[in-house]
Amino acid sequence: MLASHERPRQAASTILESPEAVLTTLTKDGRRNWMYPVPSPGRYHTARRLVAWVLILLYVALPVIPIGGHPAVLLDFVHREFALFGLVFYPTDTLLLMIFLIGVLLSVVLSTALLGRVWCGWGCPQTVYLEFVFRPIERWLEGAEHVRRRRDDGPWTFDKAWRKTAKFSVYLAISLLLAHTFVAYFVGWDALLVWMTGPPTEHWGFFVVMAVTTGLVFFDFAVFREQMCTITCPYARMQSVLLDPDSLIVSYDPTRGEPRGKRSKTAASGDGAPAPGDCVDCGACVRTCPTGIDIREGLQMECIACTQCIDACDAIMDRVGTPRGLIRYTSEREIEGRRTRLVRPRTVLYTVLLLAAVSAFAFTLSSRGAYDVNVGRSVGEPYTTLPDGRVANRLRFRVRNQTGAASTFSVRIVSVVPGAGEEGHHPPVQADLNPVGPMPVSLAPGEMARLETWVMIPTGGFDDGVATARFAVEFSDGTVVEESFPLLGPNS
Repeated sequence: MLASHERPRQAASTILESPEAVLTTLTKDGRRNWMYPVPSPGRYHTARRLVAWVLILLYVALPVIPIGGHPAVLLDFVHREFALFGLVFYPTDTLLLMIFLIGVLLSVVLSTALLGRVWCGWGCPQTVYLEFVFRPIERWLEGAEHVRRRRDDGPWTFDKAWRKTAKFSVYLAISLLLAHTFVAYFVGWDALLVWMTGPPTEHWGFFVVMAVTTGLVFFDFAVFREQMCTITCPYARMQSVLLDPDSLIVSYDPTRGEPRGKRSKTAASGDGAPAPGDCVDCGACVRTCPTGIDIREGLQMECIACTQCIDACDAIMDRVGTPRGLIRYTSEREIEGRRTRLVRPRTVLYTVLLLAAVSAFAFTLSSRGAYDVNVGRSVGEPYTTLPDGRVANRLRFRVRNQTGAASTFSVRIVSVVPGAGEEGHHPPVQADLNPVGPMPVSLAPGEMARLETWVMIPTGGFDDGVATARFAVEFSDGTVVEESFPLLGPNS
């Protein structure tokens, strides 16, 4: 019989032994289950490697390649300027940015409904860098998966220490490069080079940001790895509402593969036993999976559609003389022997919404002027009565140059009529404009400038305390933008 002081320890151990299924990256007691996926060369792996290196080159080049005087992609939150492939967006383009983000979201939803998690397996930076940069380096420095597993489970030796040190040193260098590239998307390479070549004391904030970013990248690819997909990323949990039985997924065909078993055993089965399936239960699909799942158990949250199990299974099918495709790109409906439908209510709805978003974006972008003009009232009293009897309103003109060339602008009054209605109901009144500061005002490409002016009209120029002023903002390139604004005064 156990002593009383030993019973709590036994109870706690029993609680940890949970019979419930857990994530493949975790053991039943919640500890990390390290993955040692075996690479599976094949047609999909070759295609993914090509796509991966194209995406890596694009990732490095986009903040460097100039288009229209700006980097191809620049997300400058400090100066509130966003450049995307020659298009420059400013804070006044909130509607455009919102429509663009809605379009991106709808594109993800539509592509998932049609092609499943193709983004995760082929385009996600987490998959691209882990499978085609960091893991190949690990295999090069530490050996094949079975060798690495045996070494990791064993004691620390000089051989283990120098291999780990070399691997993590290379990882750190790559993480530093990726961190600099990542920060370049938000500040541009020109500013980044200045900070890199200047004294750390002048740009200490940059060095702190770079150190934190480098540490996060290193931790992700050296330690966290596939847990980013299975634990952190919300996309895996969204697939239950984004996928349907017609969505294209990586799937095992149980109608062809079952009953599975070794060929030597199934061949010796007696009369009356079911005919053996094509699956020889070799486990190659499990050994190659980067998240450690068994694809034969059906669609699972951890599956990132990387197609490594397809290449692994095809190689086994070739070896045993059976047609490929036991594991393949297919749909649940096709597995059941029915025809996959591309056109269905949700794909039609997603397509219509996406086309609406694209159309709205194109219309809003085409209607955006070369200059953005905003008229507002300056802080303070709504109006001032001058000694000569006139009423003065202090207004603020905020003008942004949305072209790629320098310009200047000046403001003049077109008309002022009493009331808030259109011209013709009242005769226009005499008005004077007195700018606070010199005119014309210079505007660099992408610059926003402010000009404050006093507008003076007679006391009798108001109808119910309101007069409508129409202004013309004239630019040096000949562009004229007219804006109306209400002036306030005493009731006449």
